[in-house]
Amino acid sequence: MVLEKFIKNMKKDKIAIIGLGYVGLPLARLFATKYSVVGFDINADRISELMSGIDSTLEVDKETLQSVLIDENSVSNGLFCTNQLDKIKDCNYYIITVPTPVDKNNRPILTPLIKASETVGAVLKKGDIVIYESTVYPGATEEDCVPVLEKVSGLIFNKDFYAGYSPERINPGDKEHTVEKILKVTSGSTQEIGLKVDSLYKSVITAGTHLAPTIKVAEASKVIENSQRDINIAFVNELAKIFNLLDINTYDVLEAAGTKWNFLPFKPGLVGGHCIGVDPYYLAQKAQENGYHPEIILAGRRLNDGMGDYVASEIVKCMIKKNIPVNGSKVLVLGITFKENCPDVRNTKVVGLINALKDYGTNITIHDPWADEDEVMHEYGLESLKSIPNEKFDAVVLTVSHNKFKELDFLSLKNENAIIYDVKNFLEEKLVDGSL
Repeated sequence: MVLEKFIKNMKKDKIAIIGLGYVGLPLARLFATKYSVVGFDINADRISELMSGIDSTLEVDKETLQSVLIDENSVSNGLFCTNQLDKIKDCNYYIITVPTPVDKNNRPILTPLIKASETVGAVLKKGDIVIYESTVYPGATEEDCVPVLEKVSGLIFNKDFYAGYSPERINPGDKEHTVEKILKVTSGSTQEIGLKVDSLYKSVITAGTHLAPTIKVAEASKVIENSQRDINIAFVNELAKIFNLLDINTYDVLEAAGTKWNFLPFKPGLVGGHCIGVDPYYLAQKAQENGYHPEIILAGRRLNDGMGDYVASEIVKCMIKKNIPVNGSKVLVLGITFKENCPDVRNTKVVGLINALKDYGTNITIHDPWADEDEVMHEYGLESLKSIPNEKFDAVVLTVSHNKFKELDFLSLKNENAIIYDVKNFLEEKLVDGSL
């Protein structure tokens, strides 16, 4: 009966989504099909872009976005985007989807989360529920965020307002596993609020939900998802190093081993992005604060973080074997996004590879048809070209398996005595001089 009451009352709910990036916008779009939704972001240019029906992240296409947009803040179903705080004060759900990065020393940065909590705290009312989706270490919601909400609002947690946690599982660039098709873990600060949060998500997530017993459990579930993937990729990266020494093709080995029903299909590569390359540090930080030094997690991170230097050395070895002078050579790097077929350059490990190649004295040209040129320059100080350069190179290095790269005439990009190195095992074997 309690659950039925929640579902009935959901028609009255109004949702604010705080942060309209790769995670927040798809979620806001989805909720807007059944609820009145206000999307809040501090970036005025982003708001203007979205209200014109354009999403530069390419997570939501123009037609789909325009189908839910409304011109004014109202109680009607649809999405209204704003950077004005007073426009979200009449909401009763606040879902925070801001990023949680690490600093140069790989320590968690909670500043965006704290700032978002301050923003919500300024408009928080009795009975409201604040749901966090950002990846954090276990305990962050109740120990770091809730005190901020209490301080700014003057309200008492679990008496005047409540909290929930439902970790994001969005896969940028993936048009098959969209937000509604990925099962959602949910949780609440009380048993009753857990049911309410679960019902809210269940109303739009077609894949279903899993209600965790506590917020800490839900937080831990997210942070280990990507830690597990990170460790598995570190294992195959180490295998790649071994097999290169033994002159064995790593992918041939993985293909053979993969014929067993329970073999896990991981591949070697550069491990970046907003999740896999970051989340393990959040878990490691919390473990160390509690007196435990995690060995496997950090070992996997060290190995994966060092792959840029390793691949650079392998490329140089290939060049030396073909008597190509390394110092002063021209190298074309194909791809700078952290993954294929999307414009996301957050925490891309291609940058580490580029910097390592520069240390050898090479001259780097970057081509990526997906990456925003201004964003790459702003974030990394590197020039990235959307168009293929009309010149020839001493080495061509494929770092990201964009489908568009299949259309390239690689032979036209090479000097007579040049190499092609394939980090992703994406190209035809006959074209390639070396691979990871």
